[in-house]
Amino acid sequence: MRGSQLPKLNTLQTTLDVNLTPADNARLANLCGQFNEHLKQLEQRLDVDIKNRGNHFSISGAAERVTSAVTALKDMYQSTETDQLTPEKVHLLMQETQMPAPSMDINDTRVINTRKKMIKPRGGNQQSYVASIPKNDIVFGIGPAGTGKTYLAVACAVEALESEKVARIILARPAVEAGERLGFLPGDLSEKINPYLRPLYDALYEMLGVERVEKMIEKNIIEIAPLAFMRGRTLSDAFIILDEAQNTTPEQIKMFLTRIGYGSTVVVTGDITQIDLPGHTESGLKKVMKLLRNISGISFTEFKKSDVVRHPIVQKIVSAYEKNGEV
Repeated sequence: MRGSQLPKLNTLQTTLDVNLTPADNARLANLCGQFNEHLKQLEQRLDVDIKNRGNHFSISGAAERVTSAVTALKDMYQSTETDQLTPEKVHLLMQETQMPAPSMDINDTRVINTRKKMIKPRGGNQQSYVASIPKNDIVFGIGPAGTGKTYLAVACAVEALESEKVARIILARPAVEAGERLGFLPGDLSEKINPYLRPLYDALYEMLGVERVEKMIEKNIIEIAPLAFMRGRTLSDAFIILDEAQNTTPEQIKMFLTRIGYGSTVVVTGDITQIDLPGHTESGLKKVMKLLRNISGISFTEFKKSDVVRHPIVQKIVSAYEKNGEV
């Protein structure tokens, strides 16, 4: 047993030294965090050992992980020039170093500008997704929870509205409950539906502010509605997002996609591993993935578990279910 372990340790272990420049004490303190919490986070996430004296860092561990740690450390230090690091931001920066490269030629990463914040897509799939939105009439973002599908779509919608590329934003979700029934919830239709639209409200509030969002909803510049409310309409000069599209039937998603009018962009998001439709009802999203794949003006971005940008445990949960062949 001992003999089989030693070669593995000898061949895989390595140490890399890196000097971060310029040597700025304030930025180095920002990088390391209080009581070195950011360095400890990096060590735990990548299973490496980090020692530093001033701006000189020594990273030890498995070769591939050490390379990832050096890349993350340099990215983190670069971000300290303009940003105050937090554990969440450190997680996102580390996640980005492990994400796949862009699947399309992207000369530079597009940053989404909204009233309250600037949003940078992280990793190849997020970059490809955001880059495809201005170039296509209909864009599909499909993949597991936590990959930024809805958040980035809302950010692009807000940016398009503020730059006057569209006149309004329309956000829709199918009112399908995960094991619950709307009829048993208290309140009128609006109050029953609102909990299912909460992720869309939260994203809007973060990018525009609560007061401004409420005013825009009152003026119908922003419309948030159940999918059924789209029937019979033609939606022109709008940025339209259909969220949780895995819970549409083939008839519903066909109805929705044929609502698009001139000057509009449609983004459809969903996770085909989390379908809440009753019985053996076919998911409309799964059907359009086959039917519309090769149509010009329609783009598909498929996210993987490696694109998850939420808490690291989310990625582990997704992986565990995949390994067991469960959805």
